[in-house]
Amino acid sequence: MSTEQSTAADGFAYTLTRTLDAPVERVWRAWTTPERYAQWAGAAAGSVEMDVRPGGAWKATMLTPDGGQFPLTGSYVEVTENRRLVIGMDVPGKLEPATMAVELDQQDDRRTQIVLHQTCDSAEERDMAEQGSTMLLDSLSTFLTPQTSN
Repeated sequence: MSTEQSTAADGFAYTLTRTLDAPVERVWRAWTTPERYAQWAGAAAGSVEMDVRPGGAWKATMLTPDGGQFPLTGSYVEVTENRRLVIGMDVPGKLEPATMAVELDQQDDRRTQIVLHQTCDSAEERDMAEQGSTMLLDSLSTFLTPQTSN
């Protein structure tokens, strides 16, 4: 996995790139099917709702390692099946949602490159978002391992 950080004129950005051992369709389903997303992303069972289309809403209640829960909501900004998701995430106290782009690129019959990119308002926000995204990619990679059937 590679990580890039940059400070842009409009904020602080990070990009994470990883190659997953799964075809692009399987990676797409993991991101866009509520039951699958809940399994690998650490969401409470039954809490994930997804209307995967531009303007469609999503929500999930995430579980923390210490047993806590926190709700997340947002909408899909851009959807190109098996290629690109731009996900808007509602942030308390902010007028505009935070957005994260997820890009998928089929490498061969069984591997997919995934690139996550997000621009944040501060270095602290970027570092926290990057840490969370790294944990998501770690969990997704484990979920998609060949011995897992999903």
